[in-house]
Amino acid sequence: MDSFDHLSASEKAEASELQRMIAIEQQKAQFQAQVHTFTDVCWDKCVDSPGSKLDYRTETCLQSCVERFIDTTLTITNRFTQMVQKGAH
Repeated sequence: MDSFDHLSASEKAEASELQRMIAIEQQKAQFQAQVHTFTDVCWDKCVDSPGSKLDYRTETCLQSCVERFIDTTLTITNRFTQMVQKGAH
């Protein structure tokens, strides 16, 4: 049973649009949380003492750390998606 059965067509469209907007905002928040996480992890790992400019070693470490973090996250996400899809069949 649809929880929007009592709404008019225009109200259903508005509710649907609102749900879509909420989902987009949740994705944005999740992305921001992910960025904060790898910023914290990589900063702690790579930056010994902050200065006015990053040296080459620190910059390279930060870049590699973020890339590894993203690659790992994508691998885990893809594996989880595969598991869910296999379980749904």
